[in-house]
Amino acid sequence: MTIALIDYGAGNLHSVHNALKAAGAADVAVTADPAAVMRADRVVLPGVGAFGACAAGLRAIPGMIEALDVRVRREGAPFLGVCVGMQLMADTGEELGTHPGLGWISGTVRAIAPAPGIRVPHMGWNDVVPTHSHPLIEPGQAYFLHSFAFTGDAVLATTDHGGPVTAAIGRDNMIGVQFHPEKSQRYGIALMERFLAWHP
Repeated sequence: MTIALIDYGAGNLHSVHNALKAAGAADVAVTADPAAVMRADRVVLPGVGAFGACAAGLRAIPGMIEALDVRVRREGAPFLGVCVGMQLMADTGEELGTHPGLGWISGTVRAIAPAPGIRVPHMGWNDVVPTHSHPLIEPGQAYFLHSFAFTGDAVLATTDHGGPVTAAIGRDNMIGVQFHPEKSQRYGIALMERFLAWHP
């Protein structure tokens, strides 16, 4: 089973690669090659940084958006988006302007509103509370680091940071998590294990 871990200049590749290996993935291809995405059994989109810069980096790879659309949306390969990789599944992001996402799940990524006693960025360990039953999402604690959050459809889990904040989204063969599984110790590795065994 081949996992395509997409390299589009958005960081955290090494730690996500290591987490996938720790979860039992034997063949993880760190790649910017659309052809490798088309051959992969599963696809992981990581991401750290600003939504617009990440979206531009992904679109700057010739043929990558088209390969993702075919392999994930048309052919149904299991997909995992991590942090900004999850946010890019949305229609738009409002970080440093308004930028188009992949439009896979209807929603917008907006700044977390500051409030008394609420720090932004949302950083550190926090609860993951499922809102719907899903084979990949279980209650527990994960590590978060973000200043922008998804609002929209297909929310699978929330966390609390001055109110509900989206922790996971997904439908069909696609799932995204706002937290960092690669930094979430046993909880994160267990999520990766479930992703590797998932047959949506």
